[in-house]
Amino acid sequence: MNPGDEVLYPNPGYPIYESLIEFHGGMAVPYGYTEGTENFLLDLEGLKRKITPRTRLLIFNDLHNPMGAEASTRELEALAEIALQNDLNVLCDEAYFDIRYEGRSKSLASFPGMEERCVLLYTFSKKFAMTGWRLGASVGPKPVIEVITKINVNDESCSNHFIQEAMIEALTGDQGEVKKIIQILKERRDAAVEILNTIRGVRCFKPNATFYLFPNVTGLMQEKGTTDYHRFRTAVLEDTGVSFCTRLHFGRPLEGEKSRYIRLAYSGINADQIREGLDRLKTWAQ
Repeated sequence: MNPGDEVLYPNPGYPIYESLIEFHGGMAVPYGYTEGTENFLLDLEGLKRKITPRTRLLIFNDLHNPMGAEASTRELEALAEIALQNDLNVLCDEAYFDIRYEGRSKSLASFPGMEERCVLLYTFSKKFAMTGWRLGASVGPKPVIEVITKINVNDESCSNHFIQEAMIEALTGDQGEVKKIIQILKERRDAAVEILNTIRGVRCFKPNATFYLFPNVTGLMQEKGTTDYHRFRTAVLEDTGVSFCTRLHFGRPLEGEKSRYIRLAYSGINADQIREGLDRLKTWAQ
């Protein structure tokens, strides 16, 4: 991307996508999602309408933060076709590739013609609970990786020795603790979704991946007489002690957006605490 080039990024989405594009002088062009029957779906038609002759890159975060959305095979095939037809490179953020409870993750890079135009981002923060150690990897075509290596060496030099040793152990050692993490997260997900879907004015999908939930709270906010996210989350925090992010923490609202959402992360809170907090929210909502 050069200054003035356009980059497609998911919105709602990880907020650094938008800010980094604009920091480097690019034009951040959002694409969105719609609600399906079991999870959120890519708005593929909306994405295609956003493509112009200046579009250079598509950022794709499957197993999505904040929604927990996972693209189906049909969606991945359609996305690959869009990239090929418009000669787009794709930055595939696969941070949550291994944080899943059922099924098997698929990478966009595995589809015909996509390996040579995808750069994959992976992190040890999620699967191995090494958050804060800032360890990850970029995988992609050799010419791109050579440039990334040149910049990276001059920008941060390298990870320190104990983190490199931990990386080797994480990759080659016993995976029992990793399986235990997934099981614990699954129990937390199930506890949260069960209660959320009993709260008046709230509905929540049960994603097969990530450790995020993105419940629709439109009805609850209407019952409380507000459409203002800040007023809503402040009232919940002050009255119940329950804290959460809202849709506004994950990008500027899209044109015509009417539904209201909050994001709950269950990576750092146990199942009993989840039940206690959401029971308080349920009582408050009545």
